[in-house]
Amino acid sequence: MIIRPATLADLNACLFLAHDCVTDHVWQMKVQEAGSQVTVTFDTVRLPRRMQVVYPRDVEELVEDWQRDEGFLVAEVEGKIVGSVIGGFDGRRGMMYHMAVAQSYRRRGIGTALMKLLEQRLKEKGCIRYYLLVAKDNAEAVRFYQDKGWEIMDLYALGKDLT
Repeated sequence: MIIRPATLADLNACLFLAHDCVTDHVWQMKVQEAGSQVTVTFDTVRLPRRMQVVYPRDVEELVEDWQRDEGFLVAEVEGKIVGSVIGGFDGRRGMMYHMAVAQSYRRRGIGTALMKLLEQRLKEKGCIRYYLLVAKDNAEAVRFYQDKGWEIMDLYALGKDLT
């Protein structure tokens, strides 16, 4: 396996990876309020069948990520792109924007290797902590990240559409 910076020619393979995720579990959030206390817990719920986890990525977004040249890496096995990670550091906080490994290549250390190289690059830029967002219906990814030392944080992720 080779991990290297992504090239423009890699982007179509990376786009395919972004759409190659399925799950048979989802996270269910439970909120309990008692006076001024709010407790949030997450339970794993098994689905009756596997479902595709859809990420709204397109080639234009990948080109923008690639052009920023912050931390867009790919894993290659025998000439085939089997994994990718995109991350960056804005001088204050680091972020892993996206990571994907082809379904048939999972559990071989590819995601871990991509993450370690991204972390090395972020540290070189002065980053001391970085974050990521994971869709609630991607329980497999949440378990992967928790196994690598990531913690579910006690905060809300807010978003706002501008279009």
